Amino acid sequence: MTAAATSMPLFVKDHRPAVETTRLQPGNADADARRLATAISRGDEAAFRELYEGYHRRLFRLALVLGCGDEILAQDAVQAAFIIAAKKLRAAESAAHLWNWLARVTRQQITKNWKQRRHEAAVIGMAEPPDCAGDGDTDSALEECLDSALLAMPEADRKVVEWFYFDRLSHQEIAGLLNTTPKAVSSRLERARTKLRSAIAQKLSHET
Repeated sequence: MTAAATSMPLFVKDHRPAVETTRLQPGNADADARRLATAISRGDEAAFRELYEGYHRRLFRLALVLGCGDEILAQDAVQAAFIIAAKKLRAAESAAHLWNWLARVTRQQITKNWKQRRHEAAVIGMAEPPDCAGDGDTDSALEECLDSALLAMPEADRKVVEWFYFDRLSHQEIAGLLNTTPKAVSSRLERARTKLRSAIAQKLSHET
C-alpha cells in the first residue's frame, strides 16, 4: 500500500491536536478490527489513517517504555510499525489480535534500532531494552510503568510531555497555553524529557 505508507501522518512532524477517530465500543471492537485489517490489505488509505489515529497514541506509550524513555527511538519504532502495517497487515481475528500484532512489530523495531545504535561509536554505555514477553498483561504493566513515571514528575513537566507527545501539540500551541514563548517551551520540554527518561529507567530497574 504505497500511497498510504508515503502519505502517513508522520508522528515527529505532525503535531496537530490528536483526534482519536477509532472509538471502539466493546461489542464492536473485534468487528472493527477485522474491518480495518481487511480494508488496509486492499490498500484503503482511509482505513489506514483510522488505524493510525486509533492506535498510535497507545503504541507510542508502549514504545516509550520499551525504549527506556528514549522518545526518538520510540518515534522511529512506531513510524516503522505503521509503515509495515500498511504493507503487510492482511487480517485480524479480533481487537486484541490487531493490538498484539502492532505491539509485536513495534518491539521488533525497538530491538532492531537499539542494536543498530549500539554499533555506532557515539553510543556508549547504553542500557539494554527491557526483555518483555509481549502478551497483553505485559503491555498493561509497561503502560502502568509509564503512568507511574509521569506521575512522579512535577505537574508542569508532565503536562508539557503529555501535550507534546500524546496530544501532538506544537511548541507554538503549548506556548499559547502557558502564555510563554516557543523557545521557553523547547527548553522546558528538554528538561522534562530528561526527567521522564530517568523516571522510566528507575521504574524499570525496580521491576526487571
